[in-house]
Amino acid sequence: MFRRLLPTTLATAATALLLASPAFAHTGHEVAGFMSGFAHPIGGLDHVLAMLAVGFWAGQTGGRMIWAAPLGFIALMIAGGALGMAGIGLPGVELGITASIVVFGLMIAFAFRPNPVAAAAIAGVFALFHGHAHGTEMAAGGSAALYALGFVAATALLHLAGIALAMGMRKAQVAKLERAVGAGIALAGVALMVG
Repeated sequence: MFRRLLPTTLATAATALLLASPAFAHTGHEVAGFMSGFAHPIGGLDHVLAMLAVGFWAGQTGGRMIWAAPLGFIALMIAGGALGMAGIGLPGVELGITASIVVFGLMIAFAFRPNPVAAAAIAGVFALFHGHAHGTEMAAGGSAALYALGFVAATALLHLAGIALAMGMRKAQVAKLERAVGAGIALAGVALMVG
């Protein structure tokens, strides 16, 4: 099954990476509605890398981690989005987003396997920053529920793509390649942080 899904997953991940802009896309425009919310996570390389990495880390670890880290991320991303939509500031949003890429990449590279509750908490802390960035983009008077549903749906799809990719690699028994993917994600996060 995973051998059949792997090409599709790779194509989905590659398309998301190609469509994402290399810089931060969190200010300077107002958005509203489902499609705007859906486009926001895939519109910036920082979000794409982080969300694919959460899924990849979950798939690499397996077990209850497959749902714990992504659900922890989504739950606290929604909370961060609500803060942003309410105009409540959160210091260091851009730094938190880029740091998440580095941390998630390192956890993949070192095959860090915490218990599911700790994994959900780690993913959730960084998700607050991603959610806040999504929420501050919400246009005044726009449909907050549809916008939130859009960015949650895109996030879940990116998590699923990461999970499928990692599980396919696990089935192919290419642990060194899994770790190289993590190292590459971490390096990309460092590049975004200093760039």
